[in-house]
Amino acid sequence: MTTDHFSYADERFADVQMLRYRVPGFERLTLRQQILLYHLSEAALWGRDILWDQNCRYNLRVRRLLEAVYTQYKGSRETSDFRSFVTYLKRVWFSNGIHHHYATEKFQPEFSSAFLREAVLACDSASLPLGEGQDAEAMMAELFPVIFNPDILPKRVNQAEGDDLLLTSACNYYDPDVTQAEAEEFYARMKAQAPDPERPVMYGLNSTLVRRDGRLCEDVWCCGGRYGAAIDHIVTELEAAIPFAENERQVEVIRRLVEFYRTGNLKTFDEYTILWVNETQGEVDFTNGFTEVYGDPLGLKASWEGYASFIDPVATQRAATLSANASWFEAHSPVDPRFRKTQVQGVSAKVINAVILGGDLYPSSAIGINLPNSNWVRAEHGSKSVTIGNLTHAYDEAAKGNGFREEFVIDDATHELMDRYADLCDDLHTDLHECLGHGSGRMLPGVDPDGLKAYGSTIEEARADLFGLYYLADEKMLELGLLPDTEAYKAQYYSYLMNGLLTQLVRIEPGRQIEEAHMRNRALVARWTLAHYPEAVSLETNERGTFIRIMDYARLRKAFAELLGEVQRIKSTGDYDAARQLVETYGVSVDAKLHAEILERYRRLDLAPYKGFINPRYTPCRDESGEITSIHIDYDESYAEQMLRYSREYATL
Repeated sequence: MTTDHFSYADERFADVQMLRYRVPGFERLTLRQQILLYHLSEAALWGRDILWDQNCRYNLRVRRLLEAVYTQYKGSRETSDFRSFVTYLKRVWFSNGIHHHYATEKFQPEFSSAFLREAVLACDSASLPLGEGQDAEAMMAELFPVIFNPDILPKRVNQAEGDDLLLTSACNYYDPDVTQAEAEEFYARMKAQAPDPERPVMYGLNSTLVRRDGRLCEDVWCCGGRYGAAIDHIVTELEAAIPFAENERQVEVIRRLVEFYRTGNLKTFDEYTILWVNETQGEVDFTNGFTEVYGDPLGLKASWEGYASFIDPVATQRAATLSANASWFEAHSPVDPRFRKTQVQGVSAKVINAVILGGDLYPSSAIGINLPNSNWVRAEHGSKSVTIGNLTHAYDEAAKGNGFREEFVIDDATHELMDRYADLCDDLHTDLHECLGHGSGRMLPGVDPDGLKAYGSTIEEARADLFGLYYLADEKMLELGLLPDTEAYKAQYYSYLMNGLLTQLVRIEPGRQIEEAHMRNRALVARWTLAHYPEAVSLETNERGTFIRIMDYARLRKAFAELLGEVQRIKSTGDYDAARQLVETYGVSVDAKLHAEILERYRRLDLAPYKGFINPRYTPCRDESGEITSIHIDYDESYAEQMLRYSREYATL
């Protein structure tokens, strides 16, 4: 594949469409910057096995088993069993484990256990994930129920109200017998003993809660500790990047991150994030580490992720304009003044081009990121927000002419509105969400930042979305030159409500409820608005199906303002009961009849509801002395080739 004839859409399987993304501008970077990005990219790949193990304690062994069969199978590759096996393997690769990356339910194979057994027995035993003292038969007796029995580890993250969320979740952040009550009590005691309650570390962020000799303790993720074999490689690449850093502050950021990896000390992690937030001069940036807590049903422990990037200077002007006016937006927010920041500082926003995606950002990736997640660090030192421009461009290019809007937008006038403004407003809403929404508001003194428990992630995402929706319709957008006219924001209002009420249902299996935090957030916002402002928006059914109709866009903005005020109050005061009621009432249930209709209409379009990315491949070219003289980038690697190479070259655990 050459960049002259670049195709963004690649292979498709199950409910997934793979995409490729270009890295425009890489060639204009200096050699030092390219080498810096190369080492940061390698660091982002070495953590792959950490995420696989975090997602489920059997994932790494199942992956090795499946890859052994895939590479060594001698039978016909045209049988239905083998084709189904390949689809299953590709889904496991995509989700970094045996559970769906978004819905979190376990995949059910469409090939027989007899087929897999025969294939396994034909493999070289040295390639199989045999446990201590195991032969192939014993290994299959252990792993086949994990693969085939739907009642064993059925969900990676269970959020169902009334269940013990730990005992019913397959994620590997807690020993299998640790209960939700035990974990909550363990961390409540730890927080009560915090040496600096005004600036608490993010307790539990980088450890597995285990039971040893009958007592609970933390197995910390660090060099010499759990995941040390992978972290050692990450540290090696981070240290190799230091000589090529763009400035001394960037050097200090990397060194402090290395110190955190070596010690596992969360106080050091806070020091690193503060340094990282304040490093805004370099063109190159990265994240690497234990970051987001969506994979933990209690919202405490962070999945591993990494990426490396550089600035898109032209597109960054949009985000920079927002960050430069952050104080104005905070002062005019429609929330109780008690919950606003009195001073906004350290907010930066950029549009970047991703160079590599790793861990929980690969193959499925966020398109906008705002960090750090520590509330007190945000309040005192600010945050950095990025929109990943080359990924959004890949999405837009792959979606052209797919018929989605024609099917789900109610009329020609609204369709024309979407065609004119939707892409622009979607990017701007992402910027507002990440740059200002997550960074807005404040917690009241003494409020536990984890007090909303399992509902915290949904409330936080709703808060950021509502902030963006409210301000998209503000005259300030025109004053700052970010929108062309007073009609543009309507495209985002329509697409957001259409998604929350209708089209995101294509990501849910029949009979299931909504459990993923971002989906719950969008449903919550849309359904609350539908229930409380029927004069502004309604569901309308005609001969084509069910659609949303917006009658009063100005009233919609008032709805978003009202809900933002309540969501911010819940966040600022730690009102768990109100969070629970709001999420359970509007963000969870699914109307079966409407769901069936949307699934059928989407099926006729023959589209994949999920998208993911194949990374470019970077090869350092060296002279006779071993010095890197250039970095070659290519986009030719297939999905299977990349996954198998990553398993060969970056396997550590």
